[in-house]
Amino acid sequence: MTTNGTAKRNSLTHGVYVPTVAFFKPDEEIDLPTVEKHAAYLARSGVTGLVTQGSNGEAVHLDREERKAITAATRRAVDAAGYPSMPVIAGCGAASTRETIQLCKDSGDVGADAVLVLPPSYYKALVTNEALHAHFHAVADASPVPLLIYNFPGASSGLDLSSDDILALSKHPNIIGCKLTCGNTGKLARVAAGSKPEFLTFGGSADFTLQTLIAGGDGIIGGVANLIPRSCVRLMELYRSGNIEEAQKLQAVVARADWGAIHGGFVAVKSALQSYHGYGGLPRRPCVVPTATAAAAIQEEFSEGMALERGLEKA
Repeated sequence: MTTNGTAKRNSLTHGVYVPTVAFFKPDEEIDLPTVEKHAAYLARSGVTGLVTQGSNGEAVHLDREERKAITAATRRAVDAAGYPSMPVIAGCGAASTRETIQLCKDSGDVGADAVLVLPPSYYKALVTNEALHAHFHAVADASPVPLLIYNFPGASSGLDLSSDDILALSKHPNIIGCKLTCGNTGKLARVAAGSKPEFLTFGGSADFTLQTLIAGGDGIIGGVANLIPRSCVRLMELYRSGNIEEAQKLQAVVARADWGAIHGGFVAVKSALQSYHGYGGLPRRPCVVPTATAAAAIQEEFSEGMALERGLEKA
């Protein structure tokens, strides 16, 4: 938060970051008490940080004030839970450089420690590679908080930044990392090896956590961690302690759970949260709640991962 114009910022480190889902009331207004409840639950699970308005956070379903309110509520909840040093990252991708900068400033104002920025892609055929790099430089120059590049072709009209692109951008002093949801572990290895030591390279999905770490990456920003945060943390702990065989076994469980989150998207994650935690199932239209039959199938798909998670929670 800001005090006399000066903001306290938490530094990002390696680890598991959770791109949180947004929560809504039956009338589709944002549900800030549930935002806070879920953020506190995740903070207590041992994850490194939280991300608002990622692909799981329905950013494209939110207006500017709602985005600010959700990030502010997340920061407030994490602090109240006793984790004031936990980083909160806010998604700030937009179609224009101007709006992206405004979202970055908004995020800094309400307590975000860093921002996650998708490349603008609506007019991708009209934007040269040089102009795309200029976009990131302009945003990084103007942002009051550090920036992470978010490479996700599936959400960017197929626009896929190369390792050369990311390495060139990584030289900017206010660009401190990237999230690679493209799943290209070769690209991840090149970026991790070729960037400055403090540049953070994150895998964009929990199903390739081990591959990310082995390739030199710093952790993951993975949506399934909304449901199985302790399992994702434990997986990293096993790898870092040298217990590779157990890490491989756990990676298989996490990957199977993550498949449900990948093919079912945030709707499946929210449905599973409703089934297992009793809150959070409502998306904003045009997305809708799964039928009772579909919800039961989603619950079953996550049952193995949730059994593991409950065991770790009791332990």
